[in-house]
Amino acid sequence: MNETTTHAVRLVDVASADQIAELFGKFDENLRLIESLAGVEIAMRDHQLSIMGPPERMEAVASAIQKLLVLIARGESLDRSRIRYALDLALEGKAESIDLLASDTIAITHKGKPLRCKTLGQKQYVQAIKENTVTFAIGPAGTGKTYLGIAMAVTALKNKEVERIILTRPAVEAGEKLGFLPGDLQTKIDPYLRPLYDALFDMIGAEAYARMMERGVIEVAPLAYMRGRTLSDAFIILDEAQNTSCEQMKMFLTRFGAGAKVVVTGDITQMDLPSGKRSGLVDAMDVLKHIKDIGMVQLTHRDVVRHELVQAIVKAYDRHSKKGIRAHNE
Repeated sequence: MNETTTHAVRLVDVASADQIAELFGKFDENLRLIESLAGVEIAMRDHQLSIMGPPERMEAVASAIQKLLVLIARGESLDRSRIRYALDLALEGKAESIDLLASDTIAITHKGKPLRCKTLGQKQYVQAIKENTVTFAIGPAGTGKTYLGIAMAVTALKNKEVERIILTRPAVEAGEKLGFLPGDLQTKIDPYLRPLYDALFDMIGAEAYARMMERGVIEVAPLAYMRGRTLSDAFIILDEAQNTSCEQMKMFLTRFGAGAKVVVTGDITQMDLPSGKRSGLVDAMDVLKHIKDIGMVQLTHRDVVRHELVQAIVKAYDRHSKKGIRAHNE
């Protein structure tokens, strides 16, 4: 490297072998990832990390690594997505935001694991739920829309802020008609509701879920079952809302009563509605955008917390969609 454009800094606070192992990753894959993304070289000598590269990138990488070491010291594990996100923030001059992501525990899972926001978009989403009666969260798959919403619902129930949790989805057929599927009605709708069950099991365990279902504290049902009801003192989540019609969305948003909290989630890039049918989610975002006590959060590919390839796939589809829009306009 050109000596006039490089610099070295030593990070002294790599205190233990466990920290080093977690930071480096298997076969040093984490360090190689940081090097490739930031364009720097990293070496380890006597519990000191030496970073070589352009000064501004070197400083950003040093900040990101220091923040990641703090996460490790708190007992959190690193994955490639978390490392990528921390490095992106640091390169944008937002390294301090990494601390914000580790500071708040949203909930404790059934297995005793603390649940925290992993991106700033997720933190904005959770904050919107806390501050508003109704919150819309729009974003691609893997951004934690459903999981975080259910975590907030379980927390509200445990804190006695609500008396019950109601989870619902529109039963829109993606390729097969419900009437032709085998089994009774519950068997037919279960596949649509399975992601909600999975998130609940993770938060409270299967046994507690069964008890709460039996007592009516938790209800999981298709959206059609909401018609004609008034839902008070409840935390209500409408999932996959991009598949609602405008009429269904209006019906749903006029169901809640006193003491209720409502979360609506969806991905407007994955709609299973008939061609030409306007999505109730898209319509509601337009109609309700200026009403107080309604929060709207837009999550992006940067908030994807599944496998890093999922983030790349979402990003690729976004680029492809934008090219199509530009070509159409031309």
